[in-house]
Amino acid sequence: MLVADRQAVLLAVNEAASLILPDACPGSALADVAPAWLTAPPARRPGVDVEYATVQGPVADRTYEAHPTVRDDGTVVWWLVDDTDHRLAREALLLERERTAFLTDASNRLLSSLNIERCTDVTTMMAAEHLADAAVVIAPAHGREFPVVSCLRGGTPVASRVPADPRDVPGLAEALQGFPPVPARWIDPVAAPAWLVPEGFGAVGSIVITPLPGQGVPAGALVLLRRESDTAFTETEEVFARLFAARAGAAMSAARLYAEQASISETLMRDLLPPSLHQVAGVEYAGGYRPSKDHERIGGDFYDVHPSAVEGDASLVVLGDVCGKGLEAAVMAGKIRNTMHALLPMAGDHHRMLTLLNTSLLNTRNARFATMVLASARRRGNSVHMRLTSAGHPAPLIVRSGGGVEEAPTRGSLVGALPHFTAVGADVTLAPGDACVLYTDGISEARGGPTGGAEFGEERLRHALSTCAGMPAEAIVERVQMLTSQWVAGGQHDDMAIVVISAPRNEHLSAVDGHTRGRFTA
Repeated sequence: MLVADRQAVLLAVNEAASLILPDACPGSALADVAPAWLTAPPARRPGVDVEYATVQGPVADRTYEAHPTVRDDGTVVWWLVDDTDHRLAREALLLERERTAFLTDASNRLLSSLNIERCTDVTTMMAAEHLADAAVVIAPAHGREFPVVSCLRGGTPVASRVPADPRDVPGLAEALQGFPPVPARWIDPVAAPAWLVPEGFGAVGSIVITPLPGQGVPAGALVLLRRESDTAFTETEEVFARLFAARAGAAMSAARLYAEQASISETLMRDLLPPSLHQVAGVEYAGGYRPSKDHERIGGDFYDVHPSAVEGDASLVVLGDVCGKGLEAAVMAGKIRNTMHALLPMAGDHHRMLTLLNTSLLNTRNARFATMVLASARRRGNSVHMRLTSAGHPAPLIVRSGGGVEEAPTRGSLVGALPHFTAVGADVTLAPGDACVLYTDGISEARGGPTGGAEFGEERLRHALSTCAGMPAEAIVERVQMLTSQWVAGGQHDDMAIVVISAPRNEHLSAVDGHTRGRFTA
C-alpha cells in the first residue's frame, strides 16, 4: 500500500510495498520511486468524477494492478495487487485457444483434399507461417532421391528432388523412419546442409526435426527453421510442432494411400471396361455401355469382340449380363471375360465353350450366375454369315435394310446356375445394310416414360430399331442409347449394354481415312 498526497508525494509506505519498491519512503515523490505506468496521469473514466482509475504494469519480472482509493482529504491510497499468475494464466489460455484454432484450421485444410501434392504444400505453408521462418517437408525416398518441398514465410512452396544422405542431419534419418524426434538443442544449426535451407533464408539459428506419422508407414519428416537472430525453439514449441506434424502426416498418408488405391483401381478398371469396337475383316462392330449408376464406370454387363487369328475365320462376339450390380458383378464379369478369352481356341463350338464356362462358374465360390449370347461373324462376299447362341439371354434382333426386325431363333440355359448346360443355336445371314443387335435386359426393362414406371419393352425397342434400317452400326448404338436415356430420364435403371454387328453397304462411305470413334477399316 502506498499513500500519496495531492502533489503525488508519499505519505506512507507499508512493509509489503517497500519490498516491491525498495526506494519508496515517506517524503519521496511518487514519480521518483514508482514505475511510469503508476505515475502517469490516468484517463478519466466516463461517468466518474475522479481522475484515478485502476492501472496495471510490470515491476521487475512481476505484474501488478494498482487500485486507487481517494480519501476525503484528497490523498490517494494505492493498493498494489500481484497479478502475475492471473496474467500468465490468461496468456496461456489465449495461446492455447490460438493453437487449438490453428490445429483445427490445419486439419480442415489438410483433409479438404486427397491430393498428396496439395497436402504437402499446405503443410509447408502453414508450418512456415505459424511455427517458424521456413518449413521443409521431406517425403520417403524414391530410389536415391528424396522429394523435398520447402517454403519461406509468406512465400510459395518449392518442390525439388534431392540426392541426399539423411544421416548428414542429426535426427533426420530417425524421423524418416518414424522414430521419436531428436531435441532441437542437440542439433547444430551450422551443420545444416545447403539443400535443407531454402534459397534466400540466410543463417540458420535453430532447427526442429519431427516425423510425419503415417498409417503404418511414416509419411516423411517436417523440418522447421528459424533465423539466427530469432529466439530458439522452446520445448513447448517443439511439442506443439509434433501435434501439427501428427495431423499433417495423417492427411498426407491418407492422400498417398488414396493415390495408390486410385492407381490400382484405374489399372484394374482398364481391364473391366468394355473395349472400343471397330470394323474387322469387312464386318462392322459398334458397342455401347451405361452402368446402373452414373457415378460408376463398371457393372455386371459386358461385351468383347475377339478377331480371328486366322484370316477368313469368324470373329467371336461375347455379350453377357452377370446377376447383380456394381463392383462385385463387374469382378465376376471380368472372370467370365478372362475365361472366354482362354477358350478362344474352340470359338467355333459355342456349345462347348459355354459348357466349359458353366462348369468353371459352378466350381467357384461365387454364387452369381450370368446370361450370355455368343455371335460368330464372317464376311463372305457382300454378306455376313453369323452363328448365334443364347444362354438364358434375350435373343438377338436382326434389323433388315428394308425396316423389318426379326428375332433370332436361339435359346439356352443360364451359365453358372445348373449342372448341365443346354442351348440351341441359330444361323443368320446379313445382307448389305442388315444389322444384328445384341443387348442386355437393362435396355428392354428400363423403367421410365410419362408415368415413370413403364418398361421400355421389347416392342418399343423393335420399333426403334426399325427406324434404324440401313444405318451404320455406330449410329444404331447411339440411337438406342439416346432413346433409352430419354425414357429413364433421371430414374433408376439396370446396367445397359448393346453391340451391333452389321454388313456395310457397298456404297457406304466412312469418315476420313476410314476411321471413326470405335471403328476402323481393316
